[in-house]
Amino acid sequence: MLTKAPKGTKDMMPEEAYKWHYIEEAFAEICANYGYSEIRTPMFEHTELFKRGVGDTTDIVQKEMYSFQDYGKRNITLKPEGTASVVRAYTEHKLFAGPQPVKFYYNIPCFRYEKPQSGRLREFHQFGIETFGTSDMLADAEIISLADEFLKKMGITDIELRINSVGCPECRKVYREALRGFLKPRYDELCDTCKDRYERNPMRILDCKSPVCSEIVKDAPVMLDYLCDDCKAAFEELKENLDAMGIEYKVDTGIVRGLDYYTKTAFEFVTEKIGAQGTVCGGGRYDHLVEEVGGPSTPGVGFGLGKERLLLTMEACGADIPQPQGADVFIAVMGEDAKKAGLRLLKELREKGLKAQMDIMGRNIKNQFKYADRIKAKKTVIIGQDELESGAYAVKDMATAQQVMIPASDIAKELLK
Repeated sequence: MLTKAPKGTKDMMPEEAYKWHYIEEAFAEICANYGYSEIRTPMFEHTELFKRGVGDTTDIVQKEMYSFQDYGKRNITLKPEGTASVVRAYTEHKLFAGPQPVKFYYNIPCFRYEKPQSGRLREFHQFGIETFGTSDMLADAEIISLADEFLKKMGITDIELRINSVGCPECRKVYREALRGFLKPRYDELCDTCKDRYERNPMRILDCKSPVCSEIVKDAPVMLDYLCDDCKAAFEELKENLDAMGIEYKVDTGIVRGLDYYTKTAFEFVTEKIGAQGTVCGGGRYDHLVEEVGGPSTPGVGFGLGKERLLLTMEACGADIPQPQGADVFIAVMGEDAKKAGLRLLKELREKGLKAQMDIMGRNIKNQFKYADRIKAKKTVIIGQDELESGAYAVKDMATAQQVMIPASDIAKELLK
């Protein structure tokens, strides 16, 4: 047990880490282009934040959170998602009192106790975007545009944007009653969790993963037919904005998202490349969440994008991720005096910005060359007694095998060319 990572977690080894660096740098760059600034929030929060923010009828709160009581008898939960923490930070630091909108992005680990599957572990990682302070559907279109552009830049081609409206608290009241009326004749067939949801929040039944419940709601009434005038207008405006930007989409009335805080816009980017659980990115609007956690009434909109699923989809689409380059220079030495000269050169090259390495295993010269090959060094500097006496070091191009002698005083300058 001590030599295995806990179930649902995974080590990230160097041969995978470069892929993560690539997508993280690309995401940070595109967020900067759209005017988003990075925010970093704690890995854990008070449990009540997620109960109130995410919703106590969700699977996340009911079944999946990693919660514990600390030594101060405080109820603490590892973050199962990113939005609630950012909303808490926005409220705590009174950012609502400054210029609006406030635009954040983040790059975080999340934790949910659910069945591990391809692209979704118990510790998983997300990119996220949040915009606060505007109810204009331009903000919704902007974050969708950002996600669309990012996914395309990552080489993902076979993916579909699906949009829906989940209404507002007023029109959802009417819809919930219609949904209860539809479900009532088959109430006894619902799973135990959905029987509880029937009274508290029947819309959560639409998101149930039970095959029986999924079959029951197949012909259920849809939220779009119950939207109030304001929500209808907002949804039409969103579609007009997406049309103006040339972003293709499909209206999918089945999208309700797994979190209770959504209002109006809900969307997902879905692919069939990674199996049944094909949502790579999902989000929407949450106009009452800031108020729910103790702040003033403030509209917001955002998304979460799973990094593991993103990388799986990129692989399935044959996306090209640049391989990391090897060392610029390897210094091979023979003898104690050569080792000291090599150390001086090594320090100088690194200070000048070159990726330079030298043997620290006591290998003979033959095995030093083998190691230089293994780390894909572009050039190898050879320092032995003869080189020290002549004042010139041998420099071998590892690709062509050509070797030249360069004065020791000029080595750094030549290697920087």
